[in-house]
Amino acid sequence: MDDDGSPREAALTQLRKGVAPYCILALLADRERYGYDLARELAQREVVAGAGSVYPLLSRLQSDGLIRSAWREPDEGMPRKYYRLTAEGQVALDRFRALWPSFVASISEILQVGGATEGGPRNAP
Repeated sequence: MDDDGSPREAALTQLRKGVAPYCILALLADRERYGYDLARELAQREVVAGAGSVYPLLSRLQSDGLIRSAWREPDEGMPRKYYRLTAEGQVALDRFRALWPSFVASISEILQVGGATEGGPRNAP
């Protein structure tokens, strides 16, 4: 799915930027994973625009100490780079998971009622 410049794609791009790193951390929470498999899954779920956009995120998460990587030799073929969550990454993921439900609820409320506050007008200029 490529960015076609539409308002829908622009909105998705902004949403993806905020949540994609935490989706990576969540996918790594249960086991280490091959980079290509992470990229493919995130692209299939439309968390990223394309598989190629995952690798810069992986690099940043690794630089931030939230994940680590190791090369593994498969039985056949070329070595593959696998990623695993660090203890710091688990803490970051836990914090995000704790914040996410109330954040989503707040955004949903704003979108449903147009940002009206208690006692205030619904469609204030």
